[in-house]
Amino acid sequence: MAPTRRTVLAGAVATAFSTAVPLKTSAAAEPLPRLSNLAHLDFLRASVTPPPTPGHATYGSDRLGVLWTYADRQADGSYKRIGGGTYDPVTDTYSQGAYNADDIARAAVVYIRHWQQFHEASSLEAARGLLRALTFLQSPNGNVVLWMQPDGTLNPSAIPVELPDPSDSGPSYWLARTVWALGEGYAAFRHTDRAFAGFLRDRLELSIAALERQVLPRYGHYNVVDGRRLPAWLIVDGADATSEAVLGLAAYVRSGGSADARRALARFAEGIAMMSAGSTREWPFRALLPWGASICDWHAWGAQMSSALAAASAALGSAELLAPAIGDTAGFTPLLLTSGGPDNGWLPAPTDRTQIAYGVDARLQALLAVDRPGHRHLAAFVAAWYFGANRAGRPMYDAETGRTYDGISGAGVVNRNSGAESAIHGQLSMLALDARRDVARLSGPWSYDGLQTVEAESAAGGTVVTPPSAWTGESQWSNGSYLALDGTATWTIPPATQPRLVLPVVNLLDTPTPARTAWTSGSRSLGTLTHRCGPQGVSAAPGALQPLTLDRPLPAAATTLTASSTGPAQVDALLLLPMLGTLIVGASTLLASVDVVPREVSAPGKQVLTFDADGEPVASGERALVPPGGFAVVRNRP
Repeated sequence: MAPTRRTVLAGAVATAFSTAVPLKTSAAAEPLPRLSNLAHLDFLRASVTPPPTPGHATYGSDRLGVLWTYADRQADGSYKRIGGGTYDPVTDTYSQGAYNADDIARAAVVYIRHWQQFHEASSLEAARGLLRALTFLQSPNGNVVLWMQPDGTLNPSAIPVELPDPSDSGPSYWLARTVWALGEGYAAFRHTDRAFAGFLRDRLELSIAALERQVLPRYGHYNVVDGRRLPAWLIVDGADATSEAVLGLAAYVRSGGSADARRALARFAEGIAMMSAGSTREWPFRALLPWGASICDWHAWGAQMSSALAAASAALGSAELLAPAIGDTAGFTPLLLTSGGPDNGWLPAPTDRTQIAYGVDARLQALLAVDRPGHRHLAAFVAAWYFGANRAGRPMYDAETGRTYDGISGAGVVNRNSGAESAIHGQLSMLALDARRDVARLSGPWSYDGLQTVEAESAAGGTVVTPPSAWTGESQWSNGSYLALDGTATWTIPPATQPRLVLPVVNLLDTPTPARTAWTSGSRSLGTLTHRCGPQGVSAAPGALQPLTLDRPLPAAATTLTASSTGPAQVDALLLLPMLGTLIVGASTLLASVDVVPREVSAPGKQVLTFDADGEPVASGERALVPPGGFAVVRNRP
């Protein structure tokens, strides 16, 4: 029988945490009857009658429903609606525009889902107005103009330049989001207004034809990216962009959509599924990578790949599509949560620790869409971010006004502006929680003990090198520099109460004689790494920054780590990952395992629920075993 390691939780508090933030506001004893509140999104809405524009028309002749891009908080606590870029008061224009297709499309999805959930006629009418504006932005080629000025004039070439330029000259994020809105719009309106639904269907088919013409000819072709084979038929090379189109295509196909839509859905979903990477102990820990031109980049914003695969799986009847989504949600998400939450960017080290509603909502929607038994519990920990379980210790959503704030910096500073994107994704999350009353509303002090980063430049030995830019073109040096090593370097690291995996982030190069590094702690050998990369292919930079897992864990009490190189090596950072990461929100604790043996968790007087690496239940009681790669939830007895 394999050995078992034991962890004892005293009440809800484990033995050690790297970060602890008390909530500065206490949650109400009883949850609000309804969390969703469209008041702030309504505040951002406006209407406009655009001037005649060749090639652009829509359904009917009423004023179009649009949405201001930003809402900046004023000194008196009020909010001012503004557009994007520099404002010219003489012409009443912005260098970008007042309204944009991205936000109009996503806001339409909010109002559609709100109507489907609560059957309020005002929501259906708001969705109609936004969909009419979105289709006005659509060009005859099926692509979409991104920006509109306050008077309704289109601005195809914004300043600063965004690609494609003009914005309707090729596939784009905003084309993908248009497909999302039109697909969900058709599914809703076909039951209430068949004529308008027919118009939406025709415009959706126009966008699908654009994708068939501009993107899907590459179906079955692959790009080499630093030695890996990745699909070449993702929209703008993004599994993130593609995922939003897939959400709309799946809704359309479920509602009787065309054979063309079904084919596009199947092919795009296949491409997204191929972006799964890593394992329970290897970066990125079964996450679905968002960018088809990098194997070194994961970001939270727009990472709706799991939600998309779940939707495609249901629409196409394909269980195979669900497997990568299960790995992403049940494998990567617990590690992300126990490392401080949905950071904007692990590139590949946790470099951008800003957190925004777009990323939080993507994690929450994915968990609820995949909907395995353990996922409901994980969703509660994700949702708690909105209610104060975050680095700021402040609620990021105000149910009384419907505002979701624009984010939290890595240092825990709240951006109290509340623009369209944050308002949209906050409401999508609240609608999801209103629909799933079985998801617990967690509140209370927040703390975690998970992934830690030790900068390579802190070593004794080696030479610190600062490139002209921290961004390599496909990834980012975590501290803007790295350690050049051709010899020996030693790091002083913080002690821990349990063993930790060590993942040096090294620059792999495609060279005939790659560098090798041998890693030790005291007299203990942890493993040897070969810094070899495959062919560069379409990657923007030679080499690839990759966290590589050492064979043996770092002992709990170890305070030093040494690397000896054979040949010139480049080391960016050291990632230290505890065998059992921990997140505490109030009286509830999440534990995420990267161990190779079961971990026994004991919590006298509480309930321990354990789940395997796919989120399936294993055991419950005051003590239970966490399977390798699985997770556990400790909570008060129901």
